[in-house]
Amino acid sequence: MFNTKLPTLNELPSTAQLLRSTITAAIIACVLQVTVVMPSEYAIDPTGVGRALGLTQMGEVKIQLAEEALADEAAAPAPTPQPTEAIAAVPAAPATTPAAPTEVTPAPEQSTAPEPAPGLQHEMSITLSPNQGAEVKLEMKQGAKVKYLWTANGGVVNYDTHGDPYNAPRDFYHGYGKGRSTPEDSGVLEAAFDGKHGWFWRNRTSEPVTVTLRTQGDYISIKRVI
Repeated sequence: MFNTKLPTLNELPSTAQLLRSTITAAIIACVLQVTVVMPSEYAIDPTGVGRALGLTQMGEVKIQLAEEALADEAAAPAPTPQPTEAIAAVPAAPATTPAAPTEVTPAPEQSTAPEPAPGLQHEMSITLSPNQGAEVKLEMKQGAKVKYLWTANGGVVNYDTHGDPYNAPRDFYHGYGKGRSTPEDSGVLEAAFDGKHGWFWRNRTSEPVTVTLRTQGDYISIKRVI
């Protein structure tokens, strides 16, 4: 059995007390909304309390990261279609009619397109103004490997290393790696499929940044596409 004594009517809060408690709770909620939630989530600080507590700075960082993500997504290049003309097609040898029925040694078959010569190397530099982006792509066969090194020459950039196959679907994306505020990157890029593979950089600083790219390996061509 329960021995708890039920409260009497005199001990219960009155309607006026409940109303005062409700109004007080609403006022506290509004104060917290203005001084804590709005500065930390939306960088809106009408009272100045949020900045004094460091909450407005937190909201500004959140908004900046969201804007950068949207800008990078909007600036992502469309997939590069397969070129209509052959890159280096080998012309067919003209047919000849022998003067006499003598034995003719057949010539070796000619490939329709030559394999890329290994050991190509290039170096290029691109200067990016604040908020400007640029992209460089290598045309590579599946399994081909390229050593690369790029540096922001004392600055930092956001980057996205990715590839597009020939005739890629509209929303296709294959990434090899990405980063923010990065001064340089190096390694070996191995093509996951026939197509275009490379780097997209964006300068999110307030000063111009020069990106220098060095490549060496098994690729057909290199081109700045943005």
